[in-house]
Amino acid sequence: MTVTAVSAAVSSFSGLRSLAAATGWPGALAPLLPLTIDAYAMTGTRVWLSGRTRSAEARGFARWNAILAITLSLVGNAAWHLVAAGTVQLGWPIVVCVGAVPPAVLGLLSHLAVLRGQNAEDAALTDRPDEDQRQDDGTMVDEDARLLEAARAADAAHRAEHGKAITRDELRKVLHVSTERTSHILRLLRQNSPSTSDDK
Repeated sequence: MTVTAVSAAVSSFSGLRSLAAATGWPGALAPLLPLTIDAYAMTGTRVWLSGRTRSAEARGFARWNAILAITLSLVGNAAWHLVAAGTVQLGWPIVVCVGAVPPAVLGLLSHLAVLRGQNAEDAALTDRPDEDQRQDDGTMVDEDARLLEAARAADAAHRAEHGKAITRDELRKVLHVSTERTSHILRLLRQNSPSTSDDK
């Protein structure tokens, strides 16, 4: 298994590096194409399969990124071998696609990092009981009332500045509570404020 894995990795690295060099990448930077794609594949796979990734959204996005990275490697190597064999000419579409790989990977991984970061923050809030979770039902109602007042003020400020109702993510940043708690307060806000009932 080790011999097979090393052989496949070296062969894939060589093909993608040659493709990068053929499409105009400087010699010193050509190895970055296979390194980018391989690191992209490993990152997506680790986030996808990690037991610490509790968010279904983050896990699903990571899965598709892992599949995309493997597909990129397959297509890149196939393209290089077709060019090297003289079957396909190295035209501008191949050059553009190869050049687009680094910024595309950077954007996708940045989005994945944000999703995973939100997941970790939610998990920390869930694992650490809120103050209202340690109190009786009466105090929880009082806490809801306090958060609802804060939500009304935040929504009013958001409407004044942006002309639309505050979103769940923005409200969550203001209230500093979990996503589930924010959703609950947002439902109360919409129920008690007719002007927000039609906002999404």
